[in-house]
Amino acid sequence: MKAAPRGTRIHRYAVSFFRLVGKAEAPSYVATMMSPEWLGASARYNRWMNDKLYGLAATLSDEARKRDAGAFFKSIHGTLNHLLVADRVWLARFKRVTVPNGFMGPGIRSLDQELYVDFEDLRRERALTDDELTLWTADLTHERLAAPLVYTRRGQKLDPPLWWAVAHLFNHQTHHRGQITTLLTQQGCDPGVTDLFAMLREEAARPSMS
Repeated sequence: MKAAPRGTRIHRYAVSFFRLVGKAEAPSYVATMMSPEWLGASARYNRWMNDKLYGLAATLSDEARKRDAGAFFKSIHGTLNHLLVADRVWLARFKRVTVPNGFMGPGIRSLDQELYVDFEDLRRERALTDDELTLWTADLTHERLAAPLVYTRRGQKLDPPLWWAVAHLFNHQTHHRGQITTLLTQQGCDPGVTDLFAMLREEAARPSMS
């Protein structure tokens, strides 16, 4: 891939990033560090882990899922809700969906908003959002990842490279799913192996479709 022309926004972001990690110059797009293939794996890992955690949460009572356990979003249910809220906010930004003043995303006013009180509704909508995220990720290219993502937050216009936001989205998911695994373990539910490496090995062991 060709290097970003000097003086452009992309080049300035790249140089700034590499200075942070101890390099003075960035010969090519920083987005090459985050390939579409890597993001595809991240999207699959997101679904793999959500299926695992929702399956375990389904074995608990509604009272147990919603019990305040002192987590940042209080409960298993509250944390699962927050993850869906955040993913939908970012997907709306990625797709340039216009939302009314006072909203962060379609129908979303705050990061602790309870989108779905009923667990089965929440589980169904999580799966639909995972479908949407997987399809959107499949269309990413190096050029799109390096291009600016323009959106407004709290009245301020922001335009970071798209890859910053995508990296944040997948990192944010992992952060809060770690909290959920702890809450499930406290209630006697063993999430088992949660490593990305384990998912990749599982995929590699499947018989080829060709």
